[in-house]
Amino acid sequence: MVVLAILVGSLVASFLFMLAIRQFVGIVASRRRAIGAAEFSRTDRDFSLVRDLDERLQGTKVGKWLAKQLDLAGLSHRPIVVLGLGVAAGVVVTYVLWNFVSTLLAVLGAVVAVFAVRRYLTRAQTRRREAFIGQLPELARVLANASHAGLSLPTAIGIAGTELPEPAKSELTRVATRLKFGAPLDTAIHELNDRVGSRETNVLMATLVVASRSGGSLVTALRDIAETLDQRKETRREVTTILSQSIASSNLVIVMGFAMLLLLNGIKEGTVDRMIREPIGQISLVVGGALFAAGYTLIRRMSRIEP
Repeated sequence: MVVLAILVGSLVASFLFMLAIRQFVGIVASRRRAIGAAEFSRTDRDFSLVRDLDERLQGTKVGKWLAKQLDLAGLSHRPIVVLGLGVAAGVVVTYVLWNFVSTLLAVLGAVVAVFAVRRYLTRAQTRRREAFIGQLPELARVLANASHAGLSLPTAIGIAGTELPEPAKSELTRVATRLKFGAPLDTAIHELNDRVGSRETNVLMATLVVASRSGGSLVTALRDIAETLDQRKETRREVTTILSQSIASSNLVIVMGFAMLLLLNGIKEGTVDRMIREPIGQISLVVGGALFAAGYTLIRRMSRIEP
């Protein structure tokens, strides 16, 4: 009898223990779901806040300009994010100049913020244009093969948009969409040149426009253009490699200017601040800054490759 009572008690205890474990697991799971829902709601509110701020920014002239430049650069960033990063860079530069150089030079932080945003957008647009130029020989071959197969020019452009990678894919898809909705080929090509225009692009697109108007051997012309564009691509790559040292030197010129100010202030603290407050020091800084800017501009002009 005692043994039976012990067995029954053991079974009941085990059953109750299993129920307790099940209840505990259920509570933990429900708590995790509640925390996840709260985090998702908070993240959704954060995203909503960024989206609202971005929409308000795009209603201004600065926001519209930023959105257009980001579109030309092929970037998916929100204008409010790019503007915020530029402002952050300006704040950092202002803090460094205020504490380590001179309080009067801290106003350069705003200039640095504007320059950083413009430089970022310009470099992104240049990289996208260079990438598109590098795809032009393959684009000419795809159009030549499609035309040789008897396809119309708008259809050939649409096929090229599906076969080629970015940035040619999005640009040609845009042109094909414009043609499907009845836009003239001249208009669609002109919009493409405005976005990623270059000498190579103008030659290829002018050939397409002339062929659409007056006919002719489009296949032969496109294949000849593809060979020419390949040669220009290799020449452009060699020239870029040769000029890379000059471009690095132009950037080093600007870095040297700021490094000299930090060095002067490091040798004796407050030197730059006292220099700015004196007429002779102001004239020296203006002349020195003008010489550094002229050197940078001259080197960039000499090493610039016309698009």
